[in-house]
Amino acid sequence: MNLDLEKYILDHIDKEDEILRELDRYTHLHVLRPRMLSGHIQGSLLKMICRMIKPKNVLEIGTFTGYSAISMLKGMEQDGHIHTIELNDELEQLILSFFKKAKVENQITLHIGNALNIIPKLKTNFDLIFIDGDKRQYPEYYKAVFPLLNKGGYIVADNILWAGKVAQPNMPDDAYTKGIMDFNYLVRNDSRVEKTILPIRDGLLLIRKK
Repeated sequence: MNLDLEKYILDHIDKEDEILRELDRYTHLHVLRPRMLSGHIQGSLLKMICRMIKPKNVLEIGTFTGYSAISMLKGMEQDGHIHTIELNDELEQLILSFFKKAKVENQITLHIGNALNIIPKLKTNFDLIFIDGDKRQYPEYYKAVFPLLNKGGYIVADNILWAGKVAQPNMPDDAYTKGIMDFNYLVRNDSRVEKTILPIRDGLLLIRKK
């Protein structure tokens, strides 16, 4: 996104929560690959989606440092709950510390490990599922979570445009691009859902279970 346009957007939406601003700064100073953080524009959209659909139970695949989870909870009711899964155990204490700072620790269950091993053990159905984990495993995530998604529930998948690589004429030469393209194809041809794409940041695929 053009930097001037991004600044214009940031100047015309709600201000970033202080804890989220602190988390953003800490992530960029101390954590590898800080660009994986959702950021204020996407975080505000996730918050608004939660305001709109009022989910009671949310599943997130790919916590990273917790920005998106906190953003979603800011848009949920007091009885709402998020299960969030992060593969990198080195981030666990950082994530939990910011959940506590944001005063949302009682509304979030953090799972550390491989999402494909954890998902089958969850005993909850979900109104909203946010997929932002290993891009190579997006098709497997979709197949694993779909039975847990309530009728009329939503899946939001991040990075589905993958810096434009999905639209290149040649076949992808890396597993990450292939995973995203296979996922997009899988959803496109799934008659059980409605879907649309928002070209925000690296692309969000919005999916509604019929």
